[in-house]
Amino acid sequence: VQLQASGGGLVQPGGSLRLSCTASGFSLGSSTIAWFRQAPEKEREGVSCIDRTGDRTFYGDSVRGRFTISRDSATNTVYLQMNSLTPEDTAVYYCASDQFTLCGRAGLVPYGFLGGWGQGTLVTVSS
Repeated sequence: VQLQASGGGLVQPGGSLRLSCTASGFSLGSSTIAWFRQAPEKEREGVSCIDRTGDRTFYGDSVRGRFTISRDSATNTVYLQMNSLTPEDTAVYYCASDQFTLCGRAGLVPYGFLGGWGQGTLVTVSS
């Protein structure tokens, strides 16, 4: 499975970005989809996940209340709306899929997503 993450860029503190995760030849609706991020010299961090139906979502403590994950089955896309961005949000953001991982605090770990990963999109928050 090949996922594509896009939508990153340079934004000022307090600004917003929307990331997109798409897939070719694969329905994202068949899997739990997650967003992870990795800043320089830091471990990969779970940001958010959404289950197959979109009914269950989970957010990491550092982004809860600012980020929103959603899925659009018509376009086979999962979005991550990021608001009130801070320099601490600067990282490469990856989307990942897995058919069996449950979306939640315990499931939002990199080794739980074995179905496929996107190439990452860089988000830089700076004035």
